[in-house]
Amino acid sequence: MLNNMKNDYVSWIVITGLILLLLEVSFFNEGLIFSLLASGAMVYFGRSLMPKKSGKLLFWAGLFFFLSSVFSMMTFRFFLLAVLIYLAYQFAKSKKKPEVINPVLQEPEKELRDEMLIEKPPLFKNRLFGHQETPSHVYEWNDVNIQAGIGDSVIDLSLTVLPKGETVIFIRNIIGNVKVYVPYDLEVTLRHSSVIGSAEVFEHEEGRVLNQSLYVQTPGYEEAEQKVKIFTSMLVGNIEVKRI
Repeated sequence: MLNNMKNDYVSWIVITGLILLLLEVSFFNEGLIFSLLASGAMVYFGRSLMPKKSGKLLFWAGLFFFLSSVFSMMTFRFFLLAVLIYLAYQFAKSKKKPEVINPVLQEPEKELRDEMLIEKPPLFKNRLFGHQETPSHVYEWNDVNIQAGIGDSVIDLSLTVLPKGETVIFIRNIIGNVKVYVPYDLEVTLRHSSVIGSAEVFEHEEGRVLNQSLYVQTPGYEEAEQKVKIFTSMLVGNIEVKRI
């Protein structure tokens, strides 16, 4: 309803303005059309002659006469008065009933582009049966995240170069032992859980573990540039972490 009122108001202003313009040109200011056309021609030809001095002079003189003719029009004064009345009305209405604006947050569209992916072979694979261990020679490191069935897993970190930051080893096993050999200058944290088994981490030993969880960490782990985080979970089996 408010939008209809606004549209009607604008329509009445335009219609009234056209009527006033017609009356002004016909009866009150017969030379208005000539002055507007003459000043418009001066602006056009002055712009075409720029950057000559005569072109600049003609352009600015034509613009001055054109604006003077417009400002002296009764129709222009009517439109100016109508706009001021409309703004005053809107201001008074906003004081009585402020408009509530709810911001609409639009997430930026993600650019879809083709990216080249590099596939690296994993050190370990998910196996239902079998023994897995890292190579006995120098090898390239990739984080380990596997699920195994029945079998042992052996990881030797002394034969690889670990990246700076945190290295992750994640092994879930049903039945089997996990052995991890780490260099002396590498900080370690271990989170281990098992139903039946034992745990040996450096000098720390747990005998037969029955449905327990173990969390140990070396003193300089938080500040270390290179460190390894080990997660192991098994039904039956032992965890062993040793320096080498």
